[in-house]
Amino acid sequence: MFIDEVRIRVKAGDGGNGCMAFRREKFVPRGGPSGGDGGRGGDVILESSERHNTLVHFRFNPEHKAERGRHGEGSNCSGREGEDVVLKVPVGTVVYDDTTGELIHDFQRPDERVILARGGRGGRGNQHFATSTHQAPREHELGTPGEERLVRMELKLLADAGLVGYPNVGKSTLIARISAAKPKIADYPFTTLEPNLGVVTVGEAPHEESFVIADIPGLIEGAHLGSGLGVQFLRHIERTRLLLHIVDVSDASGRTDPVEDYKIIESELRSFGHGLEEKPRILVASKIDSANPEKLKKLQAMAKRKKIPLYPISAVTGEGIDALKYAVAERVRSQRESLSKVG
Repeated sequence: MFIDEVRIRVKAGDGGNGCMAFRREKFVPRGGPSGGDGGRGGDVILESSERHNTLVHFRFNPEHKAERGRHGEGSNCSGREGEDVVLKVPVGTVVYDDTTGELIHDFQRPDERVILARGGRGGRGNQHFATSTHQAPREHELGTPGEERLVRMELKLLADAGLVGYPNVGKSTLIARISAAKPKIADYPFTTLEPNLGVVTVGEAPHEESFVIADIPGLIEGAHLGSGLGVQFLRHIERTRLLLHIVDVSDASGRTDPVEDYKIIESELRSFGHGLEEKPRILVASKIDSANPEKLKKLQAMAKRKKIPLYPISAVTGEGIDALKYAVAERVRSQRESLSKVG
């Protein structure tokens, strides 16, 4: 089960109360006030982890509470601090305050930590209130409550390249061919109901390169208005460095104009916004083992006119696959290098 958006309630531990006590022991003259301080409440902490790739573990466990601090005790003994609660989230998780909409943190690397809710401070015991004129204080403080908040978490997969296109154009077959991913493949629309990630390796050691590719569920006209699967999964290509727009040039889909197919999907990406229209593109003509020559020529003419690199491929026979892999690897490498120079 792939869950990419959840809401959870977190509650940090309350601080323990300070103690009111007086020390009266044999051989201890003028023992005086001896109330210890309360312990601090535990925090609720989020930590990014590469071992998680979905938020499903929050779906049926939406409330998380840290341990409260122990109360102070006599003989100046402070209470024990409450245990923190550490919640693991996948890299790529964006966390918002669900009440205000404020961005709390965007996890882009593993092992990042952020405190969602801070534990309450422990109260002071009566030992702190003794003065030269007030030697038997009965004052002591209560612990402060821990923070509580409702947060919303969205998972935006971190991939170098994202596959977009109509349903059944061959995206799942392609990612299965070039990586170890095992997406569901069938000849009916919307076979892919959740994003799939695959790692693609090109070249040979010690000069091999790799990149991560994401197979996004198919789009149709009106997706930005909620048609088909809507834009439910488009957030997962917001962070990609490169988009592979796949167009079916066979007659299997029943659609007659590959150029119109291309324009419709591009229009949906522009309507969604978030910078998708500005990402570099590689156009992929799929299913050339059973291509309609007229469709392929029409798509090639459009790509030449718009100066978009076009790679005809067959994920079934393997034709054109290596050329596409190396082209994607080269574009991803240049994107990474330009990003590192800016950084």
